Amino acid sequence: MSAHRPARPLSLRTATLLPLLLALLAGLVVVQSGTPAAAATGTLLRDGTGLYPRAVRLAHSGAANGRVLASVVTFSGNNGLGAVHESTDGGASFREVGTVSDPEAAAGQGLCCSALYELPQQVGSLPAGTLLWAASVGQDEPNRRMALRVFRSNDIGRSWSYLSTIATAPDTKGLWEPEFSVDATGALVAHYSDETDPAHSQKLVAARTTDGLNWTGHHDTIASTLASDRPGMAVVRRIGDGTYVMSYEICAAAGQYVCVVHYRTSPDGWNWGDPAYLGIRPETADGKYFKHAPNLAWAPEAGNPKGRLFLVGQVMYNRDGSRAEGSGRTVWVNSTGASGSWRAVPAPVTVESTTVDYCPNYSSSLLPSPDGTSLLQIATDWAGSVCKPYFATGSVPAA
Repeated sequence: MSAHRPARPLSLRTATLLPLLLALLAGLVVVQSGTPAAAATGTLLRDGTGLYPRAVRLAHSGAANGRVLASVVTFSGNNGLGAVHESTDGGASFREVGTVSDPEAAAGQGLCCSALYELPQQVGSLPAGTLLWAASVGQDEPNRRMALRVFRSNDIGRSWSYLSTIATAPDTKGLWEPEFSVDATGALVAHYSDETDPAHSQKLVAARTTDGLNWTGHHDTIASTLASDRPGMAVVRRIGDGTYVMSYEICAAAGQYVCVVHYRTSPDGWNWGDPAYLGIRPETADGKYFKHAPNLAWAPEAGNPKGRLFLVGQVMYNRDGSRAEGSGRTVWVNSTGASGSWRAVPAPVTVESTTVDYCPNYSSSLLPSPDGTSLLQIATDWAGSVCKPYFATGSVPAA
């Protein structure tokens, strides 16, 4: 783990302060002085640990279409779990309906940064509507060999079974932050952060499968020529004109743009061009930019074939590098396929904390309404010593 990014806790095995204290000692956490902020606004998704929130609105699941499913990483004793929650009222309320229990994440082996995805079309024998959940496992084992393991559900998230492994580390370095998309050929693609290449502190990699079982074609999508750079936390969305947009952070040497958010595009979701090209830094018209843990969402927009993109980052900064007013309270919108300037709109969940670690506003999940006029957000924040998830929905002001 790079000391320049607050990406993952040193351990996600417990809901105590131990991971935070270890990170502080390692210089991985930045804490601003002043009175501690209150916990985030919104409604608790669960009254307990809930990290790395993800949400999907079912659209390929028959009678269940329209339901919202949300997942978080949580813990029972020393066992890492994926907790799955469901809303049948458009995100106004949630209840827990399922649990992903990976034996490789039990007994303190470690669990991190999960993905939740509904297949939009059949892949191999997996029908459209199959739910997929994947995560990084094994980071806390001695002489670890981390893996990215995929689970499936065919009953709207109630029960889960192991499906396949995207990648297994060849050494003790990390594999992190899986993300799914379907490319233009209909193959299921997994994007992830890879620390196992000796030539790169970290890089972004993609692999794909046509049956859900066998993953092939592992190749770099973002790999800087500067070995110390750490591209990570890829999120991929296909917009209305068929273009694929990937958001990610690049953590590098100390300076104004440590862990600044970038994006780049692909015509087919598989070929992303020269991996050494680091992409574009999205900004508002007045030069604000995001740093750390971005997340991206897309929705149709009336009269616009590209639709509407939504972007959030952990912290928002001014052009001069100072922390921006509205950081933790702002989401960005773009209607030009990610190009040009982005406009700021109020975030449904407000996170006032100025701590920069793996909890406050860290990779907050964004889920627009089907017409893009409202936005559900799930964001995490410290409530005492526990990192909890909060949700709320807000309207999206017209441009």
